[in-house]
Amino acid sequence: MYKLTEDRTKKGKELRTVFVDTLLKLMATDENIVALDGDLGGASKFTEIAKTYSDRFIQCGISEANMVGVSAGMSTVGFKPFMHTFGPFATRRVYDQIYLSGAYAGNTINIYGSDPGFCAGPNGGTHTTWEDVALMRAIPNAIVCDAADAVQLAWIIEEFAKREGVHYIRANRKACRNVYQEGSTFELGKGILLKEGSDVLIITAGQLVSDALDCAQNLEKQNLSVSVIDMFCIKPLDVDLIIKEAKGKKAVVTFENHSITGGLGSAVAEVLAENNISVPFKRHGVNERFGQVGTPEFLQKEFKLTAQDLEETIKTLLK
Repeated sequence: MYKLTEDRTKKGKELRTVFVDTLLKLMATDENIVALDGDLGGASKFTEIAKTYSDRFIQCGISEANMVGVSAGMSTVGFKPFMHTFGPFATRRVYDQIYLSGAYAGNTINIYGSDPGFCAGPNGGTHTTWEDVALMRAIPNAIVCDAADAVQLAWIIEEFAKREGVHYIRANRKACRNVYQEGSTFELGKGILLKEGSDVLIITAGQLVSDALDCAQNLEKQNLSVSVIDMFCIKPLDVDLIIKEAKGKKAVVTFENHSITGGLGSAVAEVLAENNISVPFKRHGVNERFGQVGTPEFLQKEFKLTAQDLEETIKTLLK
């Protein structure tokens, strides 16, 4: 059961702190959980894990493919590895290792790909991933999540620790606006209908959930009734909820901090097409662009991923 926060203008804890604190709590009761990092201990705060559980922390250095191999090897002898690095280095750079040593071999690897999309900020294009969801969706039986805030991130980590297989979570390292109240719970494979409306359906995930809700509120003032779904679990996808909420709408729009190719928008498009749901549809995300240097705030505007940009897309689609 979830509850929306009363004030979405406030930010919660830094997500890297949430990740580490949650992992430390789990490690206190499960001696099989281990943490691995790719030379980002200070940035990720995984150094706190090293201080508390030095025997269950491995600093793999800037050798991400090896980190996946080490994680897979530890899984074969009963450990539950949680590994972290930037999104592109956690997916694109090491894809073959995840696919074969992880999924194909039946091992368990929990992957935190941090600072996705515009969240990469001044680290620039080399550290920007617009394609991580597309890659991870293609791995058989993988679970792929995009955390909206600190509360949801903590829940996802705890849920991953209970399961076997390849699990991927993308999330900012820095603080982002609150969406959910403490104590909220969710269900993997189920989207969350945050707001009901009759005219337009917005399906979104991750940090953009707050912006989608802002957009919906602005459109309500213009006499448009808007539904908003937080599809935090992109794989497995909540097909039934998409079908139910898309029927009868004047427009459906997906909104993601990711390429429109292969991500949430593609996943929703597949559902609409395969189930013969005829509705004006638009994928709002990044189209044929590489990352660049800038503050996250600047980059969000540069790549047209603000509430105002989404509002313009919806109005154009309705015309």
